[in-house]
Amino acid sequence: MTRLPPAMFAAVLLAMIPMGSCSTPPATTPPPVTRTPQAQTEPTLYTAKQCFGSMVNLAQRWQPDALPFHMESELTSETTGQGGKSSIWRAIFASQSRGTMKSFVCSGSRDPSAPARGYTSSAESPYPPNVPALLFDPSYFQNDSDKTFATTLDHGGSALIKHDPEQPVVYLLDWNAKQKALLWTVIYGKTQTDRKGICVVNAATGAFISAGK
Repeated sequence: MTRLPPAMFAAVLLAMIPMGSCSTPPATTPPPVTRTPQAQTEPTLYTAKQCFGSMVNLAQRWQPDALPFHMESELTSETTGQGGKSSIWRAIFASQSRGTMKSFVCSGSRDPSAPARGYTSSAESPYPPNVPALLFDPSYFQNDSDKTFATTLDHGGSALIKHDPEQPVVYLLDWNAKQKALLWTVIYGKTQTDRKGICVVNAATGAFISAGK
């Protein structure tokens, strides 16, 4: 058998080896990872005026002569009510032409037991005889709940919060027929019966009126 010279034998082997660049598939870029946004779990907190304007519009769509006579914040496990903000506000309007009233709720709560987020309303029902004397013009409402809360801090509120940083605060907005004024009643407590303090502020001017326990 004829032997190939070593140099020629190596050349034959190289010719038999396929070129890697011809047999390796081109590199591919992996597709971008799509991240699913996490569901928002924090409640949305509102001052009273942030809800009030839309409530007025909804009430006057119900009845053009509808006027408010009460507004209040609602305590939940999500907020103490401090800072003049709440995740739920409720206002009641009445139509004298129909003799009925209807409540509207503004909710930013994520609590499963709370009213649905956004604006909802109740069915209308006849109002009590004293309601017409309690109706007020929406334009009287000028001093928002956050500014009202700041006023209460100077009249006993700061001491109560220092004693209990989780002190609940509830806000009530009503027309006072005797004083002929729209007033905020700010309750330091969950209810009137268990309150630690109370403060009354003019909702039109922001003036402090009274404080006590």
